[in-house]
Amino acid sequence: MGEPMLEFNALQEGSLAEVAQFSVGWGGDTSNFAIAASRVGGRVGYLTRLGDDEFGESFMRLWAREGVDATHVGKDPSAFTGIYFISRKETKHFFTYFRKNSAASLMTPDFLPKAYITGAKLLHVSGISQGISDSACDTVFAAIGMARSAGVLVSYDPNFRPRLWPVERARAVIHETFRQADLVFPSIEDARMLTGLSDAEEIARVYLAMGPKVVVMKLGGDGAMLATLEGVRHFRPFRVQSVDMSGAGDTLDGAFVVGHLSGWPLDQCVRFANAAAALTTTGLGCVTPVPRREEIEALMAKQTP
Repeated sequence: MGEPMLEFNALQEGSLAEVAQFSVGWGGDTSNFAIAASRVGGRVGYLTRLGDDEFGESFMRLWAREGVDATHVGKDPSAFTGIYFISRKETKHFFTYFRKNSAASLMTPDFLPKAYITGAKLLHVSGISQGISDSACDTVFAAIGMARSAGVLVSYDPNFRPRLWPVERARAVIHETFRQADLVFPSIEDARMLTGLSDAEEIARVYLAMGPKVVVMKLGGDGAMLATLEGVRHFRPFRVQSVDMSGAGDTLDGAFVVGHLSGWPLDQCVRFANAAAALTTTGLGCVTPVPRREEIEALMAKQTP
């Protein structure tokens, strides 16, 4: 569940004022997660609110193509579907968002289809959805409560965005969500800002003490780290020719969850997810380069990090 946003990705380097052409695609961290999970064989549904507009219709068509069930996605005729622009200079990316008062940000708990949530194996949510508005934050917690009451696993990516909300509120909300989640996927950058700590293993132990059973720390170019009560293990990255890092973390989350729900050992889940995330960086946009299972397995066969 979360906030989808239509993506305009600059085809040339430079500021938005300098760029003349864009590649149009789809973004939003939890939508990216849903598509990544579906492409590697997961059975996925999505919950959100869209504007009754062409951008919203573009998402409905996307999810239909990708095999993501959108029967419980609502449309708000008085609001709009959010968009964002990506510009870049060398390896740095710059995001410009138009999302305030979007349909997704106006979600409230009464929108939630309880039977749909409690009938799932896992609910995935993110900190971005909590940061876009107070009502969306309430909706995320309500969905988590429904899931937990039915024994449904909860996975969570804090995806901390300082421009969305003050760090003090973000820290309180995100860490409370950690206490209610089973699987958490923080990036090392987010975790350092939220905890004030620098060492990845120390952060992982702090997060494990909050209650999740599994912490997968995303280390960017340094790979990933798996932490459970049994210990900590580092996984080196797969080497690819990276072009665009957008959505790589969301792909990692989705790939890991599908492996976990399939009963794979956690080490195998991390390695599979690590390879999936690496492949996502080889093309522009959050969705187009997201790999399918055969591509991931081919990379894993070539490299043994």
